[in-house]
Amino acid sequence: MNRIICCEQLGLTYYPNFLYKELADSYFEILLSQLEWQIEYYKMFGKIIASPRKIAWYGDTGLHYRYSGLDHQALPWTQELLDIKNKLEIKLNQHFNSVLANLYRDGQDSMGWHADNEPELGPYPVIASLSLGATRTFSLRNFEKPRQSLKIPLKHGSLILMDGCTQQDWQHAILKTTKCLEPRINLTFRWVESD
Repeated sequence: MNRIICCEQLGLTYYPNFLYKELADSYFEILLSQLEWQIEYYKMFGKIIASPRKIAWYGDTGLHYRYSGLDHQALPWTQELLDIKNKLEIKLNQHFNSVLANLYRDGQDSMGWHADNEPELGPYPVIASLSLGATRTFSLRNFEKPRQSLKIPLKHGSLILMDGCTQQDWQHAILKTTKCLEPRINLTFRWVESD
């Protein structure tokens, strides 16, 4: 597992080979077919719109999480998600109680510019983001200086760890592309404060 620190000030660490290929392949196939993927609907500018990707949220029993104006009740952990969580906690010396899974069916599925700065995540959240499947570009831009930006191609089995002031000072996105025709799963492990 090689580690590339992209920017210490940014609070971002990239592990290009967190999972070896055969294990990443196995997780990808199982999670693609077995997670309870759903499309969510949001109200924006008075219109109801569908999320531009499929989503599933898993976590500890009784856990609630509110993001994008919607309340979420955690689904019970699957064995594969628990296995990945345990690997992350051991390697990163962090604790996670939930994972937001995103399924990008192809390059037309996306995640707009945002920061993971919901109150339930605390002021300096630690988020471990594991990529499985097709390579997609992870884009970052500074809140105050949008021209200060960074792009990282996230390949199969790679991991991005965001901590420190990342969510306070930066936004990130997975933008649409015509170059990707294959699906990608993104697992974002986090600690959510419960009621």
